[in-house]
Amino acid sequence: MQADDHAIMRDVIDKTLAGSVSPQEEQSLREHLRSCTQCQDYVDAGTRVIAGLGGFSFEVDPGLQAEVFASLKLRAEQLEAAEPSRRRMVWGCIAAVVLLVTGSAVATQFGNMAASSLHLQPNHVQRVLMAVWVVPSLCFALLFPLLPLLRNRKESVL
Repeated sequence: MQADDHAIMRDVIDKTLAGSVSPQEEQSLREHLRSCTQCQDYVDAGTRVIAGLGGFSFEVDPGLQAEVFASLKLRAEQLEAAEPSRRRMVWGCIAAVVLLVTGSAVATQFGNMAASSLHLQPNHVQRVLMAVWVVPSLCFALLFPLLPLLRNRKESVL
């Protein structure tokens, strides 16, 4: 019998030991076990392990259990308190947009003054300002409200 067949039979043995084998698989396993000592040994080892686990138990000190639950509750409360509030996020977004508009207006004025003093075309200076100031600022202003959502997503993955 090939090694792959033994791997398949070991899976069937594991299902049998867990009590979730189909009648067809059980019949196939019985036939296989008649001639395969390797799989017979696997069944014996699995049976001994399960029998050993049957006697395994432990008791938890109720005081320790209460401390663990209290610690978990405290940590959950700390995490909730650390989350930025919705109101604070709205004010942060508003501040980002105000700074974007104000900064863009100031940059436009300086751009016009720079264009006239350096004898450049105002539309070229405006394009540079759009690329260097307005577009990155707009991206940041749009990203700002998404940061808590991205952080929460990352924490849920971890």
